[in-house]
Amino acid sequence: MPSPHTLAETEQQVAQKLGGLPIDFEAMAVVSNLFRAANATRNYLERTVLAPHGLSWTAFVVLWVTWIWEPIETRQIAEEGGFSKATLTGVLTTLEAKGLLARERSATDGRLVVVSMTDAGRELMQTLFPEFNGYEQTIAGAAGDRRVALAELLRAVTLVVEKER
Repeated sequence: MPSPHTLAETEQQVAQKLGGLPIDFEAMAVVSNLFRAANATRNYLERTVLAPHGLSWTAFVVLWVTWIWEPIETRQIAEEGGFSKATLTGVLTTLEAKGLLARERSATDGRLVVVSMTDAGRELMQTLFPEFNGYEQTIAGAAGDRRVALAELLRAVTLVVEKER
């Protein structure tokens, strides 16, 4: 199987294919590079820091959201993490089997499920997150002294997209 095309090769091919159309190439480059950067970052973090702990990206996000907001309802985890309730159910089952999370029915509304960290889950996040952040520092290093500006730009992009929900 041939290797994926480089970013430069892709941009050149797109320009050749779409050169005659009324396209805002800078806008397209922003969105496509944002997408590629997000996917590359996710894959890198899964491969380097999460895989040794037996975690997928989605499992890590569930742990993170629960760790920050616990106790938290499943619907809130799905919304915060940006994935479906069906995906969440499978991930919760796995994390619960690993002894990292616990689910229980809400005391105020039996239709709702509330998730909390177990002691083992809290211990994992206390050690895993600083390690994860070390990899975040490596990734953010690409922005050099423009890290703050990049973070602000990405927040602005997120706000524009979230307004469209």
